[in-house]
Amino acid sequence: MTEQAPAEETFISHLVELRDRLVKALIGVALVCAGLFLWPGPADIYDFIARPMIESLPPGSKMIATGVISPFLVPMKVTLVLAIILALPWVFYQMWAFIAPGLYAHEKRLVLPLVLSSSALFMAGVAFCYFLVFGRVFKFIGEFAPTSIAVTPDIENYLDFVMSMCLAFGATFEVPVVVVILVRMGIVSVAKLKEIRPYAIVGAFAIAAIVTPPDAVSMLALAIPMCLLFEVGILLAPLFVRATQAPEEPELKT
Repeated sequence: MTEQAPAEETFISHLVELRDRLVKALIGVALVCAGLFLWPGPADIYDFIARPMIESLPPGSKMIATGVISPFLVPMKVTLVLAIILALPWVFYQMWAFIAPGLYAHEKRLVLPLVLSSSALFMAGVAFCYFLVFGRVFKFIGEFAPTSIAVTPDIENYLDFVMSMCLAFGATFEVPVVVVILVRMGIVSVAKLKEIRPYAIVGAFAIAAIVTPPDAVSMLALAIPMCLLFEVGILLAPLFVRATQAPEEPELKT
């Protein structure tokens, strides 16, 4: 029993450290959320999120709320989601700080850039979706609406659509990180990735067709960046492999 005590103490200390990091991450999200509540406020944040849809509607048109508490609850949800996205660098830093003590120096050179690039790429995907995709998609869909139909989207349905699209774009913008990790772990080589490039392109269009609305504009808006980011991952993977190579580790085939 005495021999197991140090191991048990180490396990408990890791749990305590994990708890502290989770608490710090939640505090960071809460502080960002509180700041957004103070300025610009949930109502203005939702107006900003809804702007691409409002601009695609006929002049004077507005969105509707079919639920009793929807005008209150939906802006709150939007504010919380935005706070989580803005706090991603802090959340990822807490993850990094938790695992860093157990890493070698060459591994730290890999993990920290990946943590930073993951948060940056996710936010870039969300921004790309909002600023470049939404306006075109809503305008494209609105052009097909019959004149006998009054287009008055429900705010809850709109929020669900926006969140799913932003999540899809944010996740797919992580393609370079996935490629770098696969190559660094030796699961696949850069030469193999170049060989399967045609299949990756088909896969990108298949994923885009599944996660986006059934229109060509949004599908192309997601599939083309995925293909380009796949190529970026192929270009960066050898650089990461060389930068994070352990002194005694044989060189990985790229």
